[in-house]
Amino acid sequence: MNFNLDALIRPNIKSLKPYSSARHEFTGEASVYLDANENSLGSPLPKWYNRYPDPLQAQLKEKLSHIKQVPPQQMFLGNGSDECIDLLFRSFCRPGVDNIIICPPTYGMYSVSANINDTAIRTAPLLDDYQLNLAHIEQLADANTKIIWLCSPNNPTGNDLHRADIEVVLNNFNGLVVVDEAYINFSRQATFAKQLADYPNLVVLQTLSKAWGLAGLRLGIMMASPEIIAIINTVKAPYNIAQPTQDLAIKALDNMADVNQMIHLIVDMRNALAEVFEQMPIVEKVYPSAANFFLVKMYGAKQVYDYLISRGIVVRDRSNVQFCDNALRITVGTEQENTQLVDAMADYMDLLAAQNN
Repeated sequence: MNFNLDALIRPNIKSLKPYSSARHEFTGEASVYLDANENSLGSPLPKWYNRYPDPLQAQLKEKLSHIKQVPPQQMFLGNGSDECIDLLFRSFCRPGVDNIIICPPTYGMYSVSANINDTAIRTAPLLDDYQLNLAHIEQLADANTKIIWLCSPNNPTGNDLHRADIEVVLNNFNGLVVVDEAYINFSRQATFAKQLADYPNLVVLQTLSKAWGLAGLRLGIMMASPEIIAIINTVKAPYNIAQPTQDLAIKALDNMADVNQMIHLIVDMRNALAEVFEQMPIVEKVYPSAANFFLVKMYGAKQVYDYLISRGIVVRDRSNVQFCDNALRITVGTEQENTQLVDAMADYMDLLAAQNN
């Protein structure tokens, strides 16, 4: 691998002079802030919300650094992982010129962001066991391929991608390799964030939306080399993470023991619920999962989906996704919600049996 970060950056981004916010232009503490045209008299909310937030989220990154074992200068915090994804396109992919590789079935925002940023999409579909087709990826990559997107554990299939296969891609591709680990806390596989020093082309995405239960805060985490993070910080909006989000996330990070307990409970409920579905006569296959959901292939998936909707239960119909024919993606709920789902499935099968008699 001959990785050259400078060659990957869009020319207009190389020459970009980023917006310099008021909080960027001095270091240290002050007692009087008359620099940012804020309302100095306060607000209807707690008094500190009349001030702009820390543009680089130093306090929050420091707490995350202890948890992730990644230096703060190798972290970028986004308004959800979706902002991180979009900024990677805007920083490295020249519209109408460059391309990216995705491995469907996978998370849909890679394609959405590529289309928004006028970046060609090349697809290397997963194999029948939902693992990487390394030969196809190698065949697709060319000089204008800037990013390969890998999701592990994968959404919507739920499985871990083989670690050795990801390492093959990292070792043989000269562009960026993004490993999206939104569901890593539910997996037994170690995070690739521990290997940032080994791979200068590696970008790891994580989130506080899943295991941490903070989807409403919209806080995504990008981890990469300091050089890659510096480029992203050049392109980002000045104050992209609101102060309430920073405050609540800092408070939540003090409760790691509670989060770990929730993770263990969700994994146990996932395994138990999957076992129940495996016994249902209309189920063809429950795919192995390392996430807080599982994918189920079943006869008449669309009819099952509609029936569950009629019972006030919403799951995700993935039948229109490539290689997920007749498949529903089911998130692990509370114990009561899981029971409601199982009861509804039993009623649906009773209806089928009655119709067939």
